[in-house]
Amino acid sequence: MSQGKTVGYIVIFIGVGICVLATLFIGSGYVTRSTSLSGAILGISLFGAMPLLLTVGAGVYLIIKGGTEARQLEQVKKKERILGMIQAQGQVSLSSIMVEMGLSREEVSTAIYDLVNLGLFTGYIDWDSMTFYSQDAPKIASNKCPNCGGIREFVGKGVIKCPYCGVSLFIPPGTPDTQAAPQPPPDSPQ
Repeated sequence: MSQGKTVGYIVIFIGVGICVLATLFIGSGYVTRSTSLSGAILGISLFGAMPLLLTVGAGVYLIIKGGTEARQLEQVKKKERILGMIQAQGQVSLSSIMVEMGLSREEVSTAIYDLVNLGLFTGYIDWDSMTFYSQDAPKIASNKCPNCGGIREFVGKGVIKCPYCGVSLFIPPGTPDTQAAPQPPPDSPQ
């Protein structure tokens, strides 16, 4: 359970405790006739019900916020795991990531794009073999495709598709824009 949820339940428990104590204390005054009925109702409303409503409201807010934070943390852990798998092995098939983590193709692609946008992943995906490749940033940021060796005219940022072999290259943010004369791969028919 996340910390926000735990604190939310504690706040609600404290509110219930305050309400019960206030009701018992003021109720005992009414039973011994030292407090009138209207005074007891006012006292329980002010010192029991109001704190209960405030703490329950704050507790529910913290529980909801804690659930949101837990889901976000789960997404971060998935991205870390995907990144770790690709970097540790150098290359990982998309299907093995999907099976091992129980994610859809869209979820894996979104996670990779998020990692690229954060500057945490550089590499490329060969869509024919459905394989992710981890590469050093200088190799990816150059105009030469690390998969086929073809020279691209322009390198920008984000995701770039090689015009010769079709791989998607994940270019990290902060990479300088470069231009070169386009040239097909050395072993392709011209």
